[in-house]
Amino acid sequence: MAEQSPPYWVLISVLFSSQPLTPTLAMTLHQVAYDLYRRGDTVQPVAGDLLTGKVHNLRKDVQMGSISGPAFEAEIETERGSGVVRFLLTRQGLEMLEAGPPQPPAPPRPKYLN
Repeated sequence: MAEQSPPYWVLISVLFSSQPLTPTLAMTLHQVAYDLYRRGDTVQPVAGDLLTGKVHNLRKDVQMGSISGPAFEAEIETERGSGVVRFLLTRQGLEMLEAGPPQPPAPPRPKYLN
């Protein structure tokens, strides 16, 4: 059975976007932002088939309702034009990623009749 990553809406919460975000675009932004967060850097370029641009670590935590986490801003160019995306990495998603992949269940213990 193949390991599945958490859905993007568990990992990233978009505060504002001037461009419609697809799941693939959201996961790309998440991966760059998570890398920035882990390293403590302030800016990282992003380039791929779907977009080019920069992601900025705003170095502050924000809260929207019950969702909170570190804030980021991306300046992107897509096939639809240029845009800005402001988003946060969710605390729930960060905890899931830092815990690592789920471990498979232990095999059942054999039952002995005595």
